[in-house]
Amino acid sequence: MEDDRSRSLRHALLAEGEADRFAFDGTGAQPRDVAKVGVIGGGTMGGGIAMAFASNGIPVVLIETDMPAANRAVERVAANYARSAKRGSISEAVAAENLSRITPSDDYAALADVDLVIEAAFEEMEIKREIFAKLVAATKPAAILATNTSYLDVDAIAAASGVPGRVLGMHFFSPANIMKLVEVVRGARTGPEVIATVVKVARVLGKIPVVVGNCHGFVGNRILARRSEQVDRLLLEGALPGEVDKALTTFGSKLGPCAMGDLAGLDISWRMRRATGRTAPVADALVAAGRLGQKTRSGYYLYDEDGRTPREDPAVTALIESVSASHGIERRSIDQDEIIDRLILPMVNEGARIVDEGIVARSSDIDLIWLHGYGFPRWRGGPMFYAQTRGLADVASRLRELVQLTGDASMQPAPLLDRLAAEGGSFS
Repeated sequence: MEDDRSRSLRHALLAEGEADRFAFDGTGAQPRDVAKVGVIGGGTMGGGIAMAFASNGIPVVLIETDMPAANRAVERVAANYARSAKRGSISEAVAAENLSRITPSDDYAALADVDLVIEAAFEEMEIKREIFAKLVAATKPAAILATNTSYLDVDAIAAASGVPGRVLGMHFFSPANIMKLVEVVRGARTGPEVIATVVKVARVLGKIPVVVGNCHGFVGNRILARRSEQVDRLLLEGALPGEVDKALTTFGSKLGPCAMGDLAGLDISWRMRRATGRTAPVADALVAAGRLGQKTRSGYYLYDEDGRTPREDPAVTALIESVSASHGIERRSIDQDEIIDRLILPMVNEGARIVDEGIVARSSDIDLIWLHGYGFPRWRGGPMFYAQTRGLADVASRLRELVQLTGDASMQPAPLLDRLAAEGGSFS
């Protein structure tokens, strides 16, 4: 009972129970019923979202740019259900029933009677603004309008609709029909009953909803960006992808950050960096070389015929060494403890800023997001709880050491972390 692993597991369980107690408690907001939904976009994410609803008895109108695209989207969903039936996780009858709840269309008028619309189009602001302007004309006045964006400004999207009180973020994680986490992003003018309804709907889908504020990347991807920066810095300074990944799996994660990047596709984070004017020299060089991850059978690793079994590639080592040299960096040996601290502690630091800014109601919400969205080891309780079990004074001290060692001022302890460390306090 006194072991940190036991305390962490109990913390995770209690945090899940508290997830419904969001920042609008005390407003008297009552959730509405959601009997039918619309999904805009039939790609991997849109199809997964449609499946999540259909599998839980809620009819879906799936909108694409034209009927051939809409029909292809439903065919992909049908193939997913067929695979589930073949594995025996559902019967063929249930698969057919679930599929029958999804109606393909290319006409926004088909959304006239839906209670909730979730936009899952390309991550480009102008496309999303155009879609939301159309949705207001096509839907009933009480319909909730949600965007599945993973980092764009929800308030800017809401402004394009002209009805910001009806708009919020509903950020599913891929594959949306399986992953439990939903970041519910409240805009500056989102109505309390809109938040309450989406939280209730997420629970109906068997998801864990975490209400967060609107900022770039929200909570999960904002913290992930800090870790990704350290991955690239570690590679520039002397580590190799296999060493970085081994450090994180030793820490307890099932997959290291380089392997995770290859799985997701290195071009996805590259587009996000390009949109925000940021760079990652090693990752950018891999994308420039056409190494996009598993989909091209080469990324940080080389992949066999199945596209999933990784092998270390001497060409990547040569590429990394070349990028280091071009930046005038003298490579050095980096031990596993330093790698772990540089991957995890900047995440804690960014989490402290997020708590301080009021983006989350409680630090355990950050833990939930990382446990259910990014595979943080449950027996460590999440990044914020891990920092508490380690001791915030030790975390702040180690971050200062890392600043001195690397010259990376971004690891300077956040004000809240510094204050709590000095007072002997904790995030919770």
